[in-house]
Amino acid sequence: MSQVIISADSPCDIGPELIEKYNIQIMNWRILLEGKEYIDGVEIFPEDLYKAWWERKVLPKTSSCIPVEYETFFAPLLEQGYDIVHIGLGSGLSGSYQHACTAKKKLGRVFPVDSQNLSTGFGALVVQAAELAQQDMPAAEIQTRIQDMTQRVHASFLIDTLEFMRAGGRCNTLTMLGANLFNIKPCIEVENDNGGLMHVGEKYRGKMERCLRLYVHDKFAGRTDIDLSRVFITHSGSPESDIEIVKEEISGLQSFRECHVTKTGCVISTHCGPRTLGIAFMTTSSSPKSS
Repeated sequence: MSQVIISADSPCDIGPELIEKYNIQIMNWRILLEGKEYIDGVEIFPEDLYKAWWERKVLPKTSSCIPVEYETFFAPLLEQGYDIVHIGLGSGLSGSYQHACTAKKKLGRVFPVDSQNLSTGFGALVVQAAELAQQDMPAAEIQTRIQDMTQRVHASFLIDTLEFMRAGGRCNTLTMLGANLFNIKPCIEVENDNGGLMHVGEKYRGKMERCLRLYVHDKFAGRTDIDLSRVFITHSGSPESDIEIVKEEISGLQSFRECHVTKTGCVISTHCGPRTLGIAFMTTSSSPKSS
């Protein structure tokens, strides 16, 4: 029986500790900035993007890999005798899942999963897949199990400033100015039944510290359907005080066995800007999202 190895697109944002623990193979996306191409998380980091915007008002472009690059990425692993379960960024956000499927048609023994999510929203699925692989589950069964789990993922994030979204064309100037004027921090919800597309949920008002406490309370208070295996706190450059507030609030509401704090890579950071903080967790069934 072939061994199974798990791979994922770099926007899974699970961090080096979990990548090493589970031997996750990462398909690094590319970042285009001022006419030069960089490898996300290897040659360029979110702080570089923020600096380019603040100093020169330049935004990067993100670029997923094309089918031939997936073939090049998968081929050495297949030659080593692995079957590959590859988990990609949601199909509503990128063509990466389809590119992996195209590579599979040529190579075989690749089992792509459409995460229907982004950042640690699909990073949670990557870790689940790795745990199943450690149990010697066949790749085809892992693929089916993980695809079924996509409806159990709950991912959202709270944005401090809409400036980067406005600059990238994802909200208009009037919306940004209104949010700044009234000190509004919008919660962005990921739709795990729509390829990972997003919508604006609750709009919190006040200082970030207060908004974070309300946000966490709304996500966890009174819920009895949460999978307590792990929770992800993922940020794009938040101060340690924000992270500690969120940890404290979560621990007062739910008893997760693992809490992972990770930082978004360039792919996510370029769209949301600094001091964005999100939570990702799973439920025990495909229950409706919390508001």
